[in-house]
Amino acid sequence: MTRSRLGPAFPVIRPRAAGIDVGSRFHVAAVPAECASEPVRRFEAFTTDLERMAAWFVEVGIESVAMESTGVYWVPVYEVLESHGLEVVLVNARDARNVPGRKTDVNDAQWLQRLHACGLLRASFRPGRDIAALRAYLRLRERHLDYAAAHIQHMQKALTFMNLQLHHVVSDITGATGLRILRAIVGGERNAQVLARMRDVRCKANEATIQGALSGNYQPEHLFALSQSLQLYEFYQARVAECDTEIARCLSHLHAGRAAPEAPLPGARHRTKQANALNFDARTALYQLLGCDLTQIHGIGPYLALRLIAECGTDLSRWPTAKHFASWLTLCPGSKISGGKVLSAHTRKSSNRLTAHLRLAAVTVGKTQTALGAFYRRLSARVGKAKAVTATARKIAVLFYNAMRFGMRYVDPGASHYETRYRERVLKGLQRRAAEFGLALIPSGSDMGVS
Repeated sequence: MTRSRLGPAFPVIRPRAAGIDVGSRFHVAAVPAECASEPVRRFEAFTTDLERMAAWFVEVGIESVAMESTGVYWVPVYEVLESHGLEVVLVNARDARNVPGRKTDVNDAQWLQRLHACGLLRASFRPGRDIAALRAYLRLRERHLDYAAAHIQHMQKALTFMNLQLHHVVSDITGATGLRILRAIVGGERNAQVLARMRDVRCKANEATIQGALSGNYQPEHLFALSQSLQLYEFYQARVAECDTEIARCLSHLHAGRAAPEAPLPGARHRTKQANALNFDARTALYQLLGCDLTQIHGIGPYLALRLIAECGTDLSRWPTAKHFASWLTLCPGSKISGGKVLSAHTRKSSNRLTAHLRLAAVTVGKTQTALGAFYRRLSARVGKAKAVTATARKIAVLFYNAMRFGMRYVDPGASHYETRYRERVLKGLQRRAAEFGLALIPSGSDMGVS
């Protein structure tokens, strides 16, 4: 690219930088003109061509490569280049769009190379290989659970067609009672009294209620739909169990060779088992890996703690402060200022999976008698539930960051402690305002008036 098209020359910070325009069928790679007689080359998306591209980069002396995160096509390119010892900078397309160039494959690659050489591109966060593998297993597990949930709805629809009101008398048709009855119906049992005897002792509905709900109009087409939905649900549950095995193996590999924590694992705050929980003791495995118990932070359970580790890794030094971490999660106010005037402070939209999990945790912790719960309720009454969810999710994220980065031990001061501090802040503000008007606040129990 000529200087006339680039405008004033920028200082080159990375003289050995390359850029790649990633595509689904081929990739266009560009290197500095002084590094090769042919500075722009096209490579097919086959693995052999990716290996050839990496070897070309090494041959011409390239040290760092930048590319946009285009769909999932960048993943094999990233891994092949990384295996050849090259530094790979994954760039958010939104950041590169802020300094646009000309829109062709060749010009895109040259423009990325130029921007990267001048240090104008920011690298997106990507964890190490072991953490990335753990993250892939967890994301796959969540996808299987989503598919299984769709088939639960299909089972409920088939039951409704046959006027079997099982999902109204049991809290979960995939629980102990529900699955026994569904499997018996698919197996050919039609006697409502026999089906009602299959209830679990912990089921709140009695046999008579369940028997009344199971007197329905059995039709072969709806029974066929129920049978297929049940088989698909159990199929995905089996796949989830396989993912749990791989997740446990990844965790054991991560903490292999680490010294065991000196302090024993603190007692669990809750004894109940969450729905769709992992089929191994994730809390103990995480404690052996991290040396701290993240589940002591209200709102963070074993599964959320594992998701946080899988998305962020065990080393949070990539984010200098908790504010940087909250900004990465888009849990802080936006900054759109022009001419000294704040145009917008809305929180940026994000597809970050952690943000969604933390928001759900904030809604849950808002119902508890804890300091975080009191903070959520006080804020929701003042500014609304949407902003309260964001602020509480940010508090949970900051507590997680401090625990991981600085080894902070979280102790909940309680809802009453938060309310007391809130009252002190309000009184202090009132006293300051009264002093500005030359007045003084007197407690209501005193005989003196306001002076």
